Amino acid sequence: MSSITPVRSPTLQSNKMKKEESFLGKLGGTLVRKKRAKEVSDLQEEGKKAINSPLLPTSTDLHPEDALLEENAERSMLDPASREDPKFKELLRVLIDWINNELEEERIIVKDLEEDLYDGQVLQKLFEKLSGRKLNVAEVTQSEIGQKQKLQTVLEAVNDLLRPNGWAIEWSVDAIHSKNLVPIVFLLVALAMHFQAPIRLPEHVSIHVILVKKRDGLLQTTHVTKELTTTTEMMMGRFERDAFDTLLDHAPDKLNVVKKSLITFVNKHLNKLNLEVTELETQFADGVYLVLLMGLLEGYFVPLYNFFLTPESFEQKVHNVSFAFELMQDGGLKKPKARPEDVVNLNLKSTLRVLYNLFTNYKNAD
Repeated sequence: MSSITPVRSPTLQSNKMKKEESFLGKLGGTLVRKKRAKEVSDLQEEGKKAINSPLLPTSTDLHPEDALLEENAERSMLDPASREDPKFKELLRVLIDWINNELEEERIIVKDLEEDLYDGQVLQKLFEKLSGRKLNVAEVTQSEIGQKQKLQTVLEAVNDLLRPNGWAIEWSVDAIHSKNLVPIVFLLVALAMHFQAPIRLPEHVSIHVILVKKRDGLLQTTHVTKELTTTTEMMMGRFERDAFDTLLDHAPDKLNVVKKSLITFVNKHLNKLNLEVTELETQFADGVYLVLLMGLLEGYFVPLYNFFLTPESFEQKVHNVSFAFELMQDGGLKKPKARPEDVVNLNLKSTLRVLYNLFTNYKNAD
């Protein structure tokens, strides 16, 4: 059997080829027109940039939100180089750990300050925990309006607390809600310092901030350096300049007299346990002598399972000093101005404050 090959009509083939050519031609023409239009658009954009370039920020600084700025409005952002600074990263880590420790009972876990704090929920819980105040806000807010209303209430409470103490308000509702890291960190550092958080903020952390401002329809940028933290003494002693500041700053010659008086006082009681102190800076740093001293002053035995008799880690030493502070408050003393971490870190002024507080209250105790 022979196979029959179908014969195509030359006319049909010709018409099909013309249709294909016509379609490709139209497609090609469309592509060419689009390409030319894009070239013209790019050329116009390039010309515009050439005219405005002295006033425009570099491409790494520009943000989509900047184009929406109103005339004379200003926006700040963190310089990318500062974001990678090791000291700044350490500050972020310390602040995140602090928040998570404070809000552990709320089962809140913060991983990213920008993403987790912008809606006001975490800030509300943190402020309530630190201040002991309950804010009148909705528990859950999904809408942008609701989130900003909550933020407004929280920040008003924060500002009312901090502003009278001389704090510069470096944050706003819009800045935090837009997930701007700079004002968020300023706010957290201020709260940590005001409430004397039991953390050690890295010292001398500065960041470079890019300020974008719209003027005459054009964006202008300036770079400024902002200081987030200073020294531990300045940060945690901000509201507590006292006799020891004056003593150490202006009368260091009298320091040995004070130290000898305190050593005599503590040894009067510690000698009952055959213990003796010769160096105030070091021998109270692990908290053991402080705990034992409180038991002797108040006339009770402190169970050994309540503290570490031979602490090895920084955390165990902080636990001991913190426990001693609790015993002091149980005995009717005010909460020590010093932080447990500062005593552990051999901060002489902090140790003197704690011991002088005991001396004042128990100097006549047998």
